[in-house]
Amino acid sequence: MNHDFILRKERWARKMSGQEKQEIRSTDRLPPGQREVTNFPVLDLGIQPEVPLDKWTLKIHGHVENPVILNWEQFTALPRFRDVSDFHCVTTWSQFDMVWEGVAFFTLADLVRPKPSCSHVFFKSYDGYSTNNPLDVCLDDDVLIAHHWNGSPISTVHGGPARVIIPKKYAWKGAKFIREITFLDRDILGFWEVRGYSNSADPWLEERFSDYDSRQLS
Repeated sequence: MNHDFILRKERWARKMSGQEKQEIRSTDRLPPGQREVTNFPVLDLGIQPEVPLDKWTLKIHGHVENPVILNWEQFTALPRFRDVSDFHCVTTWSQFDMVWEGVAFFTLADLVRPKPSCSHVFFKSYDGYSTNNPLDVCLDDDVLIAHHWNGSPISTVHGGPARVIIPKKYAWKGAKFIREITFLDRDILGFWEVRGYSNSADPWLEERFSDYDSRQLS
């Protein structure tokens, strides 16, 4: 277990306990090529699935010791995590200080216990969307599966009832309408990644498009 991981988990634990004060951010918070907005634009695949809460489930499986399928009641009964972060869309808009509440990825990882073989995480959504991230990216103190935004349940148009939030990446790396999380021993490209978008998606490096060649995308 590396030192950086321990520090991230300690920051998350302080946030969970209410001991961590909101980070004092730099005045230079806007990644290159982005513009700040105050609204919340809607971008999706053109499908906004209405999933009744009594039919909603989240399957978490793969290279884990304890695979689970959570219904909505079980999911929302897990420890509640609140975090404030900035949101960066690859279409060049950013919104600051978005307030998310839900279940921290650390909580889900502790629940299912990833095996040492696990290196990546693959997310699938109710609208057919998918995306991928290294496990190390998901195990950060600000990553969560959110069910509330700015104090209200996340609406369907914004990816509700639950969506993945990974603030340090472009927003397409956080799947809306989340239904399945698979822990993997290898990387599998998601919906936009196989269509030429960056696999690493760092807003500060403007990693919008892929460096993979056609052999890696096949």
